[in-house]
Amino acid sequence: MSFRVTILCDNSVGPICGALGEHGFAALIEPSGGEPILFDTGQGATLLHNARLMNKDLSSARTLVLSHGHFDHCGGLLPLLRECGPKTVYAHPGIFAHRHRVKDTGECFPIGIPHERELLEAAGARFELSAEFREIAPGISLTGEVPRATEFETGDQGLYCDCTGQELDSTPDDQSLILETDKGLVVILGCCHAGLVNTLEHVAYLTGRRDVHAVVGGIHLAFCGQEQLERTIAAIKGLKLNKLAASHCTGFAAAARMSRELPKEFQVAMVGYTLEV
Repeated sequence: MSFRVTILCDNSVGPICGALGEHGFAALIEPSGGEPILFDTGQGATLLHNARLMNKDLSSARTLVLSHGHFDHCGGLLPLLRECGPKTVYAHPGIFAHRHRVKDTGECFPIGIPHERELLEAAGARFELSAEFREIAPGISLTGEVPRATEFETGDQGLYCDCTGQELDSTPDDQSLILETDKGLVVILGCCHAGLVNTLEHVAYLTGRRDVHAVVGGIHLAFCGQEQLERTIAAIKGLKLNKLAASHCTGFAAAARMSRELPKEFQVAMVGYTLEV
């Protein structure tokens, strides 16, 4: 099976006149056979605008995947439902957990889903929640919850389940999408809070395959230490990817480093970026 993956929401915008950027992520997956699937929704300010600009009919995407329960991936869900009709929403049971970013100053900001489940269901969301690996369409699977096995992928230490900074939020609901193509596997990431190496090792365990053709999405290295960046790059080199299309939370410094270290594989997946495979 072949797929077209188009970035609809991202922090940066490619050469598309009139497209808008925001701190968030959304990608439309269009298989050669079957209905399109939307992966994440951004914050909500740009998804519908960019989709119209690129002639993408989100009403035809009746299936939606939420990578995890942060506002910059789920905020666009309510306006999407109101404009484009009911959706079956695949996600982890933990997406509605309370989430906060606590700064060094003690300031606390809510960063979870900005709308209550009841409101979203009233607008047409039909939630299919599971922490397990599952196929959601032919050739398209969700990793489910990703085990944290590496010692160096420590994640973002500024995230908490409370405003006092006592309960660390490890974002257990983080999951990614797997596409089975003729060229190999394509892995679509939201933020990859679980870590890229953990995620790809879990994909190998689930599928019995290591032929990853491409990785697309946020790699969440902007908030992590130098050791994690170095060891992640070393691991990527061993995978022999054809494409590493980084987006959203990867971070400028990490992206620049990967561009130098992986000049043939690395690409920037801004709004409008399209992968056909």
